[in-house]
Amino acid sequence: MDIQTILTRGVAEVIEKKHLEQALKSGKKLRVKLGIDPTSPNIHIGRAVLLLKLRAFQEAGHTAIFIIGDSTGIVGDTSDKESERPMLTEKQIKANMKTYLAQAYTILDKKKTEVYYNSKWLNKLGFLELARMANLFGLHEMESREIIARRLSAGQRVSIHEILYPLMQGYDSVAVKADLELGGTDQRFNLLAGRRIQPMYDQTPQDILMMELLEGTDGRKMSSSWGNVINVTDEPAEIFGRVMSISDELIIRYFILCTEVPESEIASMAMALKNKSVNPRNLKSKLAFEIVKLYHGEKPAKTAHEGFESKFGTRQGEVSADFEIKKTAGSYSIVDILVEGKLASSKSEARRKLREGAVEIDGSKITDETASVKLTKGTLIRLGKRFLRIK
Repeated sequence: MDIQTILTRGVAEVIEKKHLEQALKSGKKLRVKLGIDPTSPNIHIGRAVLLLKLRAFQEAGHTAIFIIGDSTGIVGDTSDKESERPMLTEKQIKANMKTYLAQAYTILDKKKTEVYYNSKWLNKLGFLELARMANLFGLHEMESREIIARRLSAGQRVSIHEILYPLMQGYDSVAVKADLELGGTDQRFNLLAGRRIQPMYDQTPQDILMMELLEGTDGRKMSSSWGNVINVTDEPAEIFGRVMSISDELIIRYFILCTEVPESEIASMAMALKNKSVNPRNLKSKLAFEIVKLYHGEKPAKTAHEGFESKFGTRQGEVSADFEIKKTAGSYSIVDILVEGKLASSKSEARRKLREGAVEIDGSKITDETASVKLTKGTLIRLGKRFLRIK
């Protein structure tokens, strides 16, 4: 992948772009840092967007530095949270990160990746050193962060540990001597903290590359806490089904952020969609195939595709629905839809069936009884052996 593609594909912002371009053109081998907190046991494809970018730098000959935030994960980052995130326990973090490396290595080259756990250095920091770093920041800077400001104006609590988190992430950059840090747009303040702290340790401030955030299956930002995720460890059929459930508006965005399909080909698909010269379902099927292939290989991707088409496709005979209801495109409570569509006789039965894992939407299992699901014309919902189609 050429330098310009690395710096633009799916990229929202680069801080000190000119400096970074010069470094890349000079042939310097950069130390490129990415940290992920194990706040849940699975890495979803939204987080994998950053891993794919890290691999692009790795393939270009740079050093990939992958940090598992076993200390920052306990404290918890609330950059994208509307309320205070409770601190996790060491036991929870250890349980969550058991397979993190194995999941990361589905994308990264194990032999060319430096791996660190930030407890190695963060657990040794004393109050005096923390105070010196904290002296680089003013309270007004913390208060100016959009979500923090919103919570304060609403009279909500903002914990001191939330203020410390950016210092911890910033010190990670010092510990690994990062030249460049990758992150999402919601991490902007934390990423900048590294640039602020490094000169205190006689290091050149790191450059920053921020990726666009990926929406989940319900159109909101992909988040484990919302259950709208597609995990890299999900079974091929599960990944395929969940990708098929996203809205048509997200197809091109998913191709850019979640696949390795060339941008020229994606541009052609985008034009075909705009001109309505292609069925969005066909492109979505190709998208699902590419994502499954990335994490499981081509053969499982073909099997998942064939399985989905035999179950839900139009080419091999469309599934005969037991019930149909008419709904305008939008998000609805899955419990309400199951009752309205006569798949469940009551809300309590609907909730029980969801907990039992008996409900699927376009082949994707739904277990969250509080979930709102996005429905469009043709959406197929299954409960046990009965089907409901949205008209």
